[in-house]
Amino acid sequence: MPLPLVYHEDYSPPLPAGHRFPMEKFRLLRDHLVDSGLTTDAALLRPELCPRELLTLAHEPGYVDRYCSGEMTCEELRRLGLPWSEALARRTVRAVGGSLLAAELALEHGLACHLAGGTHHAHRDHASGFCIFNDLAIIALSLLESGRVDRVLIFDCDVHQGDGTARLLEQVPDAVTVSLHCEKNFPARKARSDWDIGLAPGLGDEAYLRVVDDVLGYLLPLYQPDLVLYDAGVDVHRDDALGLLQLTDAGLAARDSRVIDHCLGRDIPVVGVIGGGYDRDRAALARRHGILHHSASQLWAERGLG
Repeated sequence: MPLPLVYHEDYSPPLPAGHRFPMEKFRLLRDHLVDSGLTTDAALLRPELCPRELLTLAHEPGYVDRYCSGEMTCEELRRLGLPWSEALARRTVRAVGGSLLAAELALEHGLACHLAGGTHHAHRDHASGFCIFNDLAIIALSLLESGRVDRVLIFDCDVHQGDGTARLLEQVPDAVTVSLHCEKNFPARKARSDWDIGLAPGLGDEAYLRVVDDVLGYLLPLYQPDLVLYDAGVDVHRDDALGLLQLTDAGLAARDSRVIDHCLGRDIPVVGVIGGGYDRDRAALARRHGILHHSASQLWAERGLG
Protein backbone atom coordinates (compact mmCIF):
# COMPACT_ATOMS: atom_id res chain seq x y z
CA MET A 1 0.00 0.00 0.00
CA PRO A 2 1.15 3.61 -0.50
CA LEU A 3 2.03 6.05 2.26
CA PRO A 4 -1.22 7.09 4.03
CA LEU A 5 -2.03 10.72 3.19
CA VAL A 6 -4.98 12.62 4.67
CA TYR A 7 -6.82 15.49 2.94
CA HIS A 8 -10.27 17.01 2.50
CA GLU A 9 -11.81 19.47 0.05
CA ASP A 10 -12.98 21.60 3.00
CA TYR A 11 -9.39 22.67 3.69
CA SER A 12 -9.26 25.77 1.45
CA PRO A 13 -12.37 27.90 2.07
CA PRO A 14 -12.35 31.36 0.49
CA LEU A 15 -10.83 34.34 2.30
CA PRO A 16 -11.15 38.02 1.40
CA ALA A 17 -9.02 39.03 -1.59
CA GLY A 18 -5.49 39.95 -0.57
CA HIS A 19 -5.61 38.25 2.84
CA ARG A 20 -2.08 37.31 3.89
CA PHE A 21 -2.92 33.80 5.10
CA PRO A 22 -2.35 31.40 2.16
CA MET A 23 -5.52 29.35 2.62
CA GLU A 24 -5.34 28.00 -0.93
CA LYS A 25 -2.03 26.27 -0.17
CA PHE A 26 -3.82 23.13 1.05
CA ARG A 27 -5.67 22.67 -2.22
CA LEU A 28 -2.52 23.51 -4.20
CA LEU A 29 -0.53 21.01 -2.14
CA ARG A 30 -3.05 18.31 -3.04
CA ASP A 31 -2.78 19.32 -6.70
CA HIS A 32 1.03 19.24 -6.56
CA LEU A 33 1.17 15.78 -4.99
CA VAL A 34 -1.25 14.44 -7.59
CA ASP A 35 0.47 16.17 -10.53
CA SER A 36 3.90 14.95 -9.39
CA GLY A 37 2.65 11.36 -9.35
CA LEU A 38 3.11 10.83 -5.62
CA THR A 39 -0.58 9.99 -5.11
CA THR A 40 -4.00 10.13 -6.73
CA ASP A 41 -7.00 12.05 -5.49
CA ALA A 42 -8.84 8.76 -4.95
CA ALA A 43 -6.02 7.47 -2.73
CA LEU A 44 -6.21 10.43 -0.33
CA LEU A 45 -8.01 9.58 2.89
CA ARG A 46 -10.86 11.92 3.87
CA PRO A 47 -11.37 12.65 7.58
CA GLU A 48 -14.56 13.16 9.53
CA LEU A 49 -15.25 16.26 11.60
CA CYS A 50 -13.53 16.14 14.98
CA PRO A 51 -16.09 15.41 17.73
CA ARG A 52 -16.71 18.24 20.18
CA GLU A 53 -15.70 16.04 23.13
CA LEU A 54 -12.21 15.72 21.70
CA LEU A 55 -11.90 19.46 21.00
CA THR A 56 -12.74 20.12 24.65
CA LEU A 57 -9.92 17.88 25.87
CA ALA A 58 -7.62 20.81 25.06
CA HIS A 59 -10.00 23.79 24.84
CA GLU A 60 -12.47 25.49 27.13
CA PRO A 61 -15.99 24.37 26.09
CA GLY A 62 -17.33 27.91 25.95
CA TYR A 63 -14.56 28.93 23.56
CA VAL A 64 -15.23 25.91 21.32
CA ASP A 65 -18.93 26.73 21.17
CA ARG A 66 -18.33 30.44 20.66
CA TYR A 67 -16.07 29.83 17.71
CA CYS A 68 -18.17 27.14 16.05
CA SER A 69 -21.34 29.24 16.32
CA GLY A 70 -19.75 32.43 15.01
CA GLU A 71 -20.02 34.36 18.28
CA MET A 72 -16.39 35.45 18.55
CA THR A 73 -15.78 39.08 19.52
CA CYS A 74 -13.98 41.52 17.23
CA GLU A 75 -10.98 41.41 19.57
CA GLU A 76 -10.88 37.61 19.45
CA LEU A 77 -10.99 37.66 15.64
CA ARG A 78 -8.25 40.29 15.53
CA ARG A 79 -6.02 38.08 17.65
CA LEU A 80 -6.79 35.11 15.39
CA GLY A 81 -6.07 37.04 12.20
CA LEU A 82 -8.85 35.37 10.19
CA PRO A 83 -12.46 36.41 9.55
CA TRP A 84 -15.13 33.99 10.76
CA SER A 85 -17.25 32.07 8.28
CA GLU A 86 -19.26 28.87 8.45
CA ALA A 87 -16.93 27.33 5.86
CA LEU A 88 -13.84 28.24 7.88
CA ALA A 89 -15.38 26.85 11.06
CA ARG A 90 -16.17 23.56 9.29
CA ARG A 91 -12.66 23.49 7.81
CA THR A 92 -11.14 24.05 11.26
CA VAL A 93 -12.98 21.16 12.88
CA ARG A 94 -12.40 18.93 9.85
CA ALA A 95 -8.66 19.60 9.87
CA VAL A 96 -8.35 18.52 13.50
CA GLY A 97 -10.14 15.35 12.47
CA GLY A 98 -7.56 14.97 9.72
CA SER A 99 -4.65 15.16 12.14
CA LEU A 100 -6.35 12.64 14.42
CA LEU A 101 -6.88 10.27 11.48
CA ALA A 102 -3.24 10.65 10.41
CA ALA A 103 -2.11 9.83 13.94
CA GLU A 104 -4.25 6.69 13.99
CA LEU A 105 -2.80 5.65 10.63
CA ALA A 106 0.74 6.26 11.87
CA LEU A 107 0.12 4.02 14.87
CA GLU A 108 -1.20 1.33 12.54
CA HIS A 109 1.39 1.55 9.77
CA GLY A 110 4.40 3.33 11.29
CA LEU A 111 4.14 6.51 9.23
CA ALA A 112 1.42 8.82 7.89
CA CYS A 113 1.15 12.45 6.78
CA HIS A 114 -1.54 15.10 6.80
CA LEU A 115 -1.86 17.76 4.08
CA ALA A 116 -2.67 20.30 6.83
CA GLY A 117 -2.26 20.61 10.62
CA GLY A 118 0.26 22.01 13.04
CA THR A 119 -1.93 24.71 14.61
CA HIS A 120 0.42 25.20 17.53
CA HIS A 121 -0.48 28.79 18.56
CA ALA A 122 -4.04 27.92 19.65
CA HIS A 123 -4.53 28.22 23.43
CA ARG A 124 -7.09 26.77 25.81
CA ASP A 125 -9.52 29.68 25.62
CA HIS A 126 -8.39 31.78 22.66
CA ALA A 127 -7.09 31.70 19.12
CA SER A 128 -3.77 33.21 18.05
CA GLY A 129 -1.59 33.49 14.97
CA PHE A 130 -4.08 31.94 12.49
CA CYS A 131 -4.57 28.95 14.86
CA ILE A 132 -8.02 28.15 16.30
CA PHE A 133 -7.91 24.63 17.77
CA ASN A 134 -4.59 22.98 18.63
CA ASP A 135 -4.50 19.67 16.77
CA LEU A 136 -1.15 18.64 18.29
CA ALA A 137 -2.43 18.94 21.85
CA ILE A 138 -5.75 17.31 20.97
CA ILE A 139 -3.99 14.30 19.43
CA ALA A 140 -1.72 13.92 22.46
CA LEU A 141 -4.54 14.20 25.01
CA SER A 142 -6.90 11.95 23.05
CA LEU A 143 -4.39 9.14 22.59
CA LEU A 144 -3.13 9.34 26.16
CA GLU A 145 -6.64 9.39 27.65
CA SER A 146 -7.77 6.45 25.53
CA GLY A 147 -4.70 4.43 26.49
CA ARG A 148 -3.59 4.06 22.88
CA VAL A 149 -0.16 5.39 23.86
CA ASP A 150 1.75 5.87 27.11
CA ARG A 151 3.91 8.76 25.90
CA VAL A 152 3.81 11.20 22.99
CA LEU A 153 6.66 13.44 21.86
CA ILE A 154 5.85 16.55 19.81
CA PHE A 155 8.78 17.63 17.66
CA ASP A 156 7.89 21.10 16.40
CA CYS A 157 10.16 22.46 13.67
CA ASP A 158 8.00 25.44 12.69
CA VAL A 159 10.07 28.65 12.72
CA HIS A 160 7.77 30.03 15.45
CA GLN A 161 7.67 28.59 18.96
CA GLY A 162 4.74 26.26 19.66
CA ASP A 163 3.55 28.40 22.57
CA GLY A 164 -0.04 27.14 22.59
CA THR A 165 1.05 23.51 22.62
CA ALA A 166 3.52 24.16 25.42
CA ARG A 167 0.92 25.82 27.64
CA LEU A 168 -1.82 23.28 26.93
CA LEU A 169 0.42 20.34 27.80
CA GLU A 170 2.63 21.81 30.53
CA GLN A 171 0.85 19.74 33.21
CA VAL A 172 0.84 16.53 31.15
CA PRO A 173 4.13 14.73 31.85
CA ASP A 174 3.58 12.05 29.21
CA ALA A 175 3.20 14.64 26.44
CA VAL A 176 6.73 15.89 25.78
CA THR A 177 6.88 19.22 23.93
CA VAL A 178 9.98 20.06 21.90
CA SER A 179 10.16 23.35 19.99
CA LEU A 180 12.99 24.04 17.56
CA HIS A 181 12.37 27.65 16.53
CA CYS A 182 13.95 30.98 15.65
CA GLU A 183 14.38 32.76 18.98
CA LYS A 184 13.79 36.26 17.60
CA ASN A 185 10.38 35.67 16.08
CA PHE A 186 6.70 35.40 16.98
CA PRO A 187 5.51 35.02 19.69
CA ALA A 188 7.36 37.81 21.47
CA ARG A 189 6.53 36.27 24.85
CA LYS A 190 7.59 32.64 24.73
CA ALA A 191 5.96 29.82 26.66
CA ARG A 192 8.00 27.08 28.32
CA SER A 193 8.12 23.82 26.36
CA ASP A 194 9.71 20.78 27.93
CA TRP A 195 12.58 21.46 25.54
CA ASP A 196 13.02 24.83 23.83
CA ILE A 197 15.82 25.11 21.28
CA GLY A 198 15.99 28.75 20.24
CA LEU A 199 17.96 29.30 17.04
CA ALA A 200 19.69 32.49 15.90
CA PRO A 201 18.36 34.26 12.78
CA GLY A 202 20.19 33.37 9.59
CA LEU A 203 20.97 29.77 10.49
CA GLY A 204 21.41 27.65 7.37
CA ASP A 205 21.17 24.01 6.37
CA GLU A 206 24.33 22.52 7.84
CA ALA A 207 24.07 23.99 11.33
CA TYR A 208 20.31 23.43 11.50
CA LEU A 209 20.62 19.77 10.55
CA ARG A 210 23.28 19.22 13.21
CA VAL A 211 20.83 20.52 15.81
CA VAL A 212 18.07 18.19 14.54
CA ASP A 213 20.39 15.18 14.74
CA ASP A 214 21.71 16.11 18.20
CA VAL A 215 18.27 16.80 19.69
CA LEU A 216 16.58 13.66 18.37
CA GLY A 217 19.62 11.51 19.06
CA TYR A 218 19.34 12.55 22.71
CA LEU A 219 15.60 12.85 23.31
CA LEU A 220 14.21 9.79 21.55
CA PRO A 221 16.22 7.27 23.61
CA LEU A 222 15.63 9.37 26.73
CA TYR A 223 11.81 9.39 26.47
CA GLN A 224 11.15 6.37 24.22
CA PRO A 225 7.77 7.75 23.04
CA ASP A 226 5.10 5.57 21.49
CA LEU A 227 4.39 8.23 18.84
CA VAL A 228 6.12 11.34 17.50
CA LEU A 229 4.04 14.23 16.18
CA TYR A 230 6.25 16.06 13.70
CA ASP A 231 5.35 19.66 12.80
CA ALA A 232 7.25 20.15 9.54
CA GLY A 233 6.79 23.91 9.17
CA VAL A 234 8.45 25.29 6.03
CA ASP A 235 8.66 28.86 7.35
CA VAL A 236 12.30 28.02 8.16
CA HIS A 237 12.93 28.36 4.39
CA ARG A 238 15.10 31.24 3.20
CA ASP A 239 12.31 32.54 0.93
CA ASP A 240 9.56 32.45 3.56
CA ALA A 241 7.80 35.74 4.25
CA LEU A 242 7.56 35.28 8.04
CA GLY A 243 10.66 33.22 8.87
CA LEU A 244 14.20 34.36 9.63
CA LEU A 245 16.17 31.19 8.99
CA GLN A 246 17.95 30.25 5.77
CA LEU A 247 17.11 26.65 4.87
CA THR A 248 17.05 25.62 1.22
CA ASP A 249 14.78 23.08 -0.46
CA ALA A 250 17.55 20.52 -0.01
CA GLY A 251 17.82 21.44 3.66
CA LEU A 252 14.08 20.93 4.15
CA ALA A 253 14.23 17.54 2.45
CA ALA A 254 17.19 16.50 4.61
CA ARG A 255 15.43 17.69 7.76
CA ASP A 256 12.23 15.79 6.99
CA SER A 257 14.12 12.62 6.06
CA ARG A 258 16.28 12.78 9.17
CA VAL A 259 13.38 13.32 11.55
CA ILE A 260 11.43 10.42 10.08
CA ASP A 261 14.51 8.20 9.89
CA HIS A 262 15.44 8.89 13.53
CA CYS A 263 11.95 7.78 14.57
CA LEU A 264 11.58 4.75 12.32
CA GLY A 265 15.12 3.65 13.17
CA ARG A 266 13.92 3.25 16.76
CA ASP A 267 10.59 1.68 15.74
CA ILE A 268 8.68 4.79 16.82
CA PRO A 269 5.65 5.66 14.65
CA VAL A 270 5.66 9.22 13.32
CA VAL A 271 2.92 11.44 11.90
CA GLY A 272 3.80 14.50 9.84
CA VAL A 273 1.73 17.71 9.72
CA ILE A 274 2.68 20.64 7.52
CA GLY A 275 2.81 23.57 9.94
CA GLY A 276 3.47 27.13 8.80
CA GLY A 277 4.61 28.48 5.46
CA TYR A 278 4.10 31.88 3.85
CA ASP A 279 4.93 33.00 0.33
CA ARG A 280 3.10 35.15 -2.19
CA ASP A 281 3.97 32.53 -4.79
CA ARG A 282 1.39 30.03 -3.59
CA ALA A 283 2.43 27.32 -6.06
CA ALA A 284 6.03 27.53 -4.86
CA LEU A 285 4.78 27.33 -1.28
CA ALA A 286 2.74 24.22 -2.06
CA ARG A 287 5.81 22.55 -3.59
CA ARG A 288 7.78 23.47 -0.48
CA HIS A 289 5.19 21.83 1.79
CA GLY A 290 5.18 18.81 -0.52
CA ILE A 291 8.81 18.10 0.37
CA LEU A 292 7.54 16.45 3.57
CA HIS A 293 5.30 14.05 1.68
CA HIS A 294 7.91 13.19 -0.93
CA SER A 295 10.55 12.57 1.75
CA ALA A 296 8.13 10.45 3.77
CA SER A 297 7.05 8.47 0.71
CA GLN A 298 10.65 7.67 -0.16
CA LEU A 299 11.37 6.37 3.34
CA TRP A 300 8.07 4.46 3.33
CA ALA A 301 9.21 2.61 0.20
CA GLU A 302 12.77 2.08 1.40
CA ARG A 303 11.64 0.55 4.68
CA GLY A 304 8.87 -1.54 3.15
CA LEU A 305 6.18 -0.17 5.42
CA GLY A 306 2.48 -0.78 4.99
